[in-house]
Amino acid sequence: MRWLAIGLAGLLLTAGCLGKKSALLLERRTRGEIDESLQVAGAVKWKFTPVVQTLEKDKVEVIVNYASEEYLTNFFANRKIFGEFAGKNPYYPEHLVFYMKIANRSDKKIRLQPVDFVLVDDRGNQYSPIGTDYVTAYGEFRSGFSTTTRGVLENASPGYFGFSLPVGKMFASKPQGGFALLTQSSLQTGYLYPGVVHDGLVAFWSPIPTAHKFKLLVTNIKTDFDANDEAHTALEFPFEFDVTKQ
Repeated sequence: MRWLAIGLAGLLLTAGCLGKKSALLLERRTRGEIDESLQVAGAVKWKFTPVVQTLEKDKVEVIVNYASEEYLTNFFANRKIFGEFAGKNPYYPEHLVFYMKIANRSDKKIRLQPVDFVLVDDRGNQYSPIGTDYVTAYGEFRSGFSTTTRGVLENASPGYFGFSLPVGKMFASKPQGGFALLTQSSLQTGYLYPGVVHDGLVAFWSPIPTAHKFKLLVTNIKTDFDANDEAHTALEFPFEFDVTKQ
């Protein structure tokens, strides 16, 4: 039993050193040339001009606000919004995040699909939003399995057959705080009925550091639904930003 415990500890330490990437993180992070994509998702501090923009079309208003690291730190620390889950910003410098607010001031329902939003840079690269799974997978890769390993070893206790490892903790579910923040704050897919205002965050991988202009397309907002719930109109809101590295 003692040797089994030692073997398990060694296995945990080895896994912590390997730091395997999730298959999600091995996907290409942009649609563009392969050599350009290798520069995506760097830890870049961007400066946006302007920071906030507003567009309105067919009585649908869209506000886009670049969410800097400072913005996100204050946003997620707000206990009035997140209650017991308020805490550390779950995004990383390798992410580019926007706060968006969409107000349906028309007399028709509209439908949002944030997965269809697109970010384009002046280098010819196109980026799609990343969901909570991608952010969570990246966070696990960044923190490393060694964090779990240390926690397991610190809780090892002496027993009749030697040191006993808390096997249950080895397979326990991951902390839910960061995941809860991501889930609660994300802009959601679904219908917005007349008079409804919906807001949330949309994240992308940070574009390549040599970019100087971004165009954010809040696109495919469906409206003019018929009796079969088929949309006859799709709205698009193009936001253009000048960007520099801080």
